[in-house]
Amino acid sequence: MAAPGAGRRVGDGAPATSADPGDGTGPADRRWPRRVYQVGTEPDPRFTLANERTFLAWLRTALGLMVAAAAVRAFGADGSRWAAAVLAVLAVVVAAEAFPRWSRNERALRQQLPLPSTPVALVSAAGVVVAGVTIAVVVSI
Repeated sequence: MAAPGAGRRVGDGAPATSADPGDGTGPADRRWPRRVYQVGTEPDPRFTLANERTFLAWLRTALGLMVAAAAVRAFGADGSRWAAAVLAVLAVVVAAEAFPRWSRNERALRQQLPLPSTPVALVSAAGVVVAGVTIAVVVSI
């Protein structure tokens, strides 16, 4: 049994608007980014909302890394500068990858393809380990 809303083409059942192209295909989809929304079929809204929550979680992670970098720099010993730098760079990488990751996942959902993997999770974990080891070494000296 298909999930509610699964398999609907973009524009199915939507009321006509002034953006209606007039060719019988229904209203034009004006959502952005078009490279995401003009492919495939509308997925179940629960999947789209879950993808959005994941996007927001990546942004929260980036903010947390920024705060950790500031705290390590402000309260850490002299050698903790490197740990703060690692955390700050990770924050930028995670934030920069959040939107492209959302976009790739949304396209995959719309085309009913497997979700793509991302190396950012591994890079983030490794960076946090490096920063933690650096802080542990600096604190123990």
